[in-house]
Amino acid sequence: MAKTALITGITGQDGSYLTELLLEKGYVVYGLVQRSANYQFENIEHLLKDIHIITGDLADFSSLVHAVRKSAPDEIYNLAAQSFVKASWDIPELTGDITGVGVCRMLEAMRLEAPNAKFYQASSSEMFGKVLQTPQNESTPFYPRSPYGVSKAYGHYATVNYRESFGLYACSGILFNHESPRRGREFVTRKIAIGVARIKKGLDTKLVMGNIEAKRDWGFAGDYVRAMWMMLQQDTPEDFVVGTGETHSVKEFLELAFSHVGLNYAEYVTEDPEFMRPAEVDLLLADPSKAHTKLNWSTKVSFQDLVTMMVDSEMKAQHG
Repeated sequence: MAKTALITGITGQDGSYLTELLLEKGYVVYGLVQRSANYQFENIEHLLKDIHIITGDLADFSSLVHAVRKSAPDEIYNLAAQSFVKASWDIPELTGDITGVGVCRMLEAMRLEAPNAKFYQASSSEMFGKVLQTPQNESTPFYPRSPYGVSKAYGHYATVNYRESFGLYACSGILFNHESPRRGREFVTRKIAIGVARIKKGLDTKLVMGNIEAKRDWGFAGDYVRAMWMMLQQDTPEDFVVGTGETHSVKEFLELAFSHVGLNYAEYVTEDPEFMRPAEVDLLLADPSKAHTKLNWSTKVSFQDLVTMMVDSEMKAQHG
């Protein structure tokens, strides 16, 4: 019999790639979608005829109970969050409510309505923040540097507690930065890809950036959703760090992106303090050896391929 999955945050980058993966595997897919004043189905437009949409919100417990009851899921993937780190300084309380407490609401809804389901929580490398060891693995202490990172740490420990207190199959993937052409436009990698395409087409003359020395472990979102699925196929729930094990600076991303269209980034990029975070996370680097060994998971798309894929996608989209 086909398995059923409930995905919160289905309209986001990860939600859309995960949906494609699960549909390929024959799942029945339900997606929780927030009621919004503007159209938000851009990433899953091509999938709408194959999935079931339920309106709900991580801030509204009764809607989560309804969603779990209606979908009767075998697997729940909690990908929804206020996920933009910079914005978490502008709306810290809302970020805490959705990204942190929202995880508790979702776990509680599952405990009441589908205690035999398997639960995946989207934890984040931002929990490591001001890193206490490099590279970071499953036992590296957290030191979050933003309301977003703090909220993710809350959600992470809530998941651990529900697993240990109620015996639920609940686990977290501590995912490092993962990108794609479906990344939100406000994120630095997508911002760079769009900027490069607009400059190449003569629509813009410069790209204004924040801290270009910051280093991240960047991978392709399509590779990372495979790891999520693999985590829920294990006999016992465990948490895993998911990343490439390579680190690159924002400056390297810029160099590659501009040179891909034959330009020199130094001629177009300016730094503006306006785009700096109040507390910067300088270096994130995953140690994904547990995921390699236990899940037999590895990345397929290289850093260079990721950058060129994102730039090519924007070059196609920018008619001008």
